[in-house]
Amino acid sequence: MADEKTYPMTLEGKAKLEEELENFRLVRRPEVINRIKIARSYGDLSENSEYESAKDEQSFVEGRIAQIENMLQYAEIIDNDNVAADEVALGREVTFKELPDEEPESYVIVGESESDPMSGKISNESPMAKSLIGHKIGDKVNVELPNGGSMEVEVLDVK
Repeated sequence: MADEKTYPMTLEGKAKLEEELENFRLVRRPEVINRIKIARSYGDLSENSEYESAKDEQSFVEGRIAQIENMLQYAEIIDNDNVAADEVALGREVTFKELPDEEPESYVIVGESESDPMSGKISNESPMAKSLIGHKIGDKVNVELPNGGSMEVEVLDVK
């Protein structure tokens, strides 16, 4: 049997997923079921756009529930107890700057399921995070970019 994919995440990220799952199960699913019942009452289902819309939403809701359940089942909580305090790792905030003289940027490196660059959280699967993980304050790191180019950054701080 093939190994199942694990989903690295923080305790905070796991709690948010559990909250989202509860919302989908207890709020969104019943709402969609009710919309389907109402749409069925309109008669002919073959030309009923409300029914089709509700069925599409039901498909999305059930798919998201299955996705979250899978992620939680194979969740791997990030544990940095054995990682040096100045080393970039999952669950840590890293501040770096592009060389030679760009402004510093800070991001928390999180599992793919928690990634939200606009909130300062980048996936451990991103080129930047992959390049930075394992490096320490003061290290200069070459980051391979998806477009085939590269850039050099310096690790300024790790929290």
